[in-house]
Amino acid sequence: MAKRASDVRPIVKLRSTGGTGYTYVTRKNRRNDPDRIRLRKYDPVLRRHVEFREER
Repeated sequence: MAKRASDVRPIVKLRSTGGTGYTYVTRKNRRNDPDRIRLRKYDPVLRRHVEFREER
């Protein structure tokens, strides 16, 4: 059975705010996090932790 686009856990892309263009791909729970998520993760291009923001 295929997944629907209106699933509870959609796939989101997290883009680095460091300006490198590096991205992470993850899933989020739309019921718990209805707004765009922001996480501090490691950017291997900058070699340090920066904020990653959800992109649509």
